[in-house]
Amino acid sequence: MDDSRTEEYLRLLAANERAVVAYVYSLVPVRADAEEILQEARVVMWKKFESFQSGTNFAAWAKKIALGLILNYRRSNRRKRIVPTEDAFIEAVAAEIDRIDAEGDSRSEALEICVGKLPQAHREMVLWRYFEELEVAEIADRSKRTESAVYRMLSRIRKMLQECIESETTGGVRV
Repeated sequence: MDDSRTEEYLRLLAANERAVVAYVYSLVPVRADAEEILQEARVVMWKKFESFQSGTNFAAWAKKIALGLILNYRRSNRRKRIVPTEDAFIEAVAAEIDRIDAEGDSRSEALEICVGKLPQAHREMVLWRYFEELEVAEIADRSKRTESAVYRMLSRIRKMLQECIESETTGGVRV
C-alpha cells in the first residue's frame, strides 16, 4: 500500500474509531472480548483497505467488518453460553444502531442548516451559550439584556430550532 493510502486509512480510522468502538461495545457484553474484537477488526480493516472505495462511508464499512467478527466470536463461544441471544437478534440490534446513527447524522445536518437560518442576534446567543458555554449572566452582560430575557430568548430559540429540525428531517411533513 502506498503512503497516501496508508495516511488515508489512518485518518479515516482516527475520525471514525469512536463510532466503531461504541458499536462493538454495544454488541459485545464482555469488555475483554470487545477489545479483542476491536483489535482484530483494525487488522482486518487494514488488510482489506485496498477494497475500500475512497469517498464512501468508512464507518459503515468498518462496522460491517466488526459485525462479521462479532458473529464469528458468538459462534465460537456458543458452547460457553456467555451470550444466549441469537445471531439474528444481534444483527437486528446492529441494524438499529446504524439507523440511529444515520438519523443522528441527518439531525446534525438539519441543526446546522437551521442555525444558519437564525437571525444574527439569535446565532450569537446560541454560540455564546452552547459553544463558548457562557453562563446566562455572562450572556445577559454581553447582550445588554436581563437574565430573564436571556432565558426567554434561549427558550424561544430552542423551540424554533426544534421545529426547524423536525421540518428538515421530515421533508416539511409534520409527524
